[in-house]
Amino acid sequence: MPVTRFMSQCLWHEAYGIYATRQPIGDRGDFITAPEISQVFGELLGLWAAVVWRDAMAAPAAVTLGELGPGLGSLMRDALRAAQMVPEFRAGLKCHLIEASAPLIDMQRAALADSGVPITWAHDVSSLRAPAVVIANEFFDTLPLHQWVRTTDGWLPRTVDLDAEGRLTFGVLARGSTRDDIAAALPEAALGAIFESRSPETILQPFVELEASGPVVLLVIDYGHETATVGDTLQAVRSHRSEHPLTSPGEADLSSQVGFAELAAVARSLGLAVDGPLSQAEFLGRLGVVERASKLMSAAPAQALAIESGVARLLSPQGMGGRFKVMALRSIKLPPLPGFAS
Repeated sequence: MPVTRFMSQCLWHEAYGIYATRQPIGDRGDFITAPEISQVFGELLGLWAAVVWRDAMAAPAAVTLGELGPGLGSLMRDALRAAQMVPEFRAGLKCHLIEASAPLIDMQRAALADSGVPITWAHDVSSLRAPAVVIANEFFDTLPLHQWVRTTDGWLPRTVDLDAEGRLTFGVLARGSTRDDIAAALPEAALGAIFESRSPETILQPFVELEASGPVVLLVIDYGHETATVGDTLQAVRSHRSEHPLTSPGEADLSSQVGFAELAAVARSLGLAVDGPLSQAEFLGRLGVVERASKLMSAAPAQALAIESGVARLLSPQGMGGRFKVMALRSIKLPPLPGFAS
């Protein structure tokens, strides 16, 4: 089967997919995300959303604060708590979460039980309502991935096959449509080189359709690369340890780097404006992450070391601060957004 179908089945198969059957996030899961590392992350994004609502959207009476793939609900919990600092924003706020995992929805309900704002859940992005500010933190890296291999017959789809002993192995579709556009873009790629792409149109098209009823903003935070390149970035993580992507189908989290150039190109082709990308460290720095951490450390001296350590992890140039990028997609009528405008 194509790599994209293998990845989709491992993550979302109703009986065996990791997201459909269990909760993989956190210390007891397979991996951890920024909101679990530091509360400052979600707080800053909540205040950023409030500033977008006030300054870029001209403070509409009602607004949706949404999230794609909300994980454990930690980001939204911290964002809504910080939003209390802007009463006018919070007064007209409705929270809408896009989540397909039943186990994770249960965790989100528990985390947000005392939020004090209306919260709804749905499986489909088209259920969002504008005006809307939507956050997608580590969401696009789990969208099923297309991989293409350069062969003597052109760029052909990479597959997951069975070898002579019945073990999973990677292969190449012997017959199929070649990708001449990849050949034109990467003429010097070596034989055996792998090119990755996604189809983000299904996620982005509903945002374009939402514009008929109000402005929309989608903030994307994920690990990835800014320019198109070759390389195999498909990875598997199980119990916080890396393993081969074919080792434990349905029992390890699968993800891959986001191609931000591809994401931006698709967004622009649909009529959305694009801000960024910036590194996560630069974006959070512009939002005042150090100042916020300092206030928290002063207010809770016993937690100062943990707060400092968490923020340092978010900002590390060799780690999340450099590997993760931040990009905003917005209605074309909106001005450049906070944190991106010079």
